[in-house]
Amino acid sequence: MSRIGKQPIKIPEGVNININSAQVVVSGPKGKIKHNLPKAVFLEKKKDYLEVSTKDRSKQGKANFGTTRALLANIVLGVTNGWVKQLELVGTGYRSETDGKTLTLTVGFSHPVKIEETEGISYKVEKNIITVEGIDKQLVGHLSAKIRSVRPPEPYKGKGIKYIDEIIRRKAGKAAKAVGAI
Repeated sequence: MSRIGKQPIKIPEGVNININSAQVVVSGPKGKIKHNLPKAVFLEKKKDYLEVSTKDRSKQGKANFGTTRALLANIVLGVTNGWVKQLELVGTGYRSETDGKTLTLTVGFSHPVKIEETEGISYKVEKNIITVEGIDKQLVGHLSAKIRSVRPPEPYKGKGIKYIDEIIRRKAGKAAKAVGAI
């Protein structure tokens, strides 16, 4: 059995959880998220925590058990605190701006790249830092990866869009290789 799945999920104050047969609705101060449960996974709400259990002992059943517990824990954290990812623009002339619902990236192409805001996600731009915020961890991560994929960082000069905490492995260019060969 999954060790992660066995851990109870603490329910903070201000978070309401409604359990139907195949769906869980978690609402908190930041918003509300619905999550569909796999067939053999059961939820039990205790006084101030939530327990996940399963009767399926197959490999897939055990995987669903641990995954469901992790997803529900992320949902509870999302409706209380929210999730944030920050990206940094590195490069001369690279800039971004937001006007309401659209993020516009100018990153060396002949045209600006526009990314529409998704429901529940917001963008903030300060100098060369883009902040993606929302209550759904999967959606925040997906949109951050989509923004990064517009111009991923290259290994020679480090130009591109990267996560704040990402470390880019740098390569030596042709000039550095030629000096080392002598």
